[in-house]
Amino acid sequence: MASYRLLVLSNPVEGKDAEYNNWYTKQHLQDVVRIPGFVGAQRFQLIEPVLKADNFPWRYVAIYEIETDDLGAALTELGARTGTSAVPMSEAIDTVNIVAVPMAPLTERVTTSK
Repeated sequence: MASYRLLVLSNPVEGKDAEYNNWYTKQHLQDVVRIPGFVGAQRFQLIEPVLKADNFPWRYVAIYEIETDDLGAALTELGARTGTSAVPMSEAIDTVNIVAVPMAPLTERVTTSK
């Protein structure tokens, strides 16, 4: 079975940070990992030096782990469920400026030796 990552960059609607973070962390991650092929998810907040870059406007990143032999089917199912009762969207997320990037590994994972 192949392993992939889906990198999603997003921001809250102006003034709705708390609602956005609550929805994303407590509901959305769990909704997405219920989709066949999605096996893990974690959110990140970008640190200050990157936030100051004019060409990088996103403040939040979610990384989804996907294990499947059919990435297209997993992403299609995500799209089909998004905005339904299975994966409801929040009015607090800026849906116009979301960027979602599916990625396949180029190398094995490298770790330090102990």
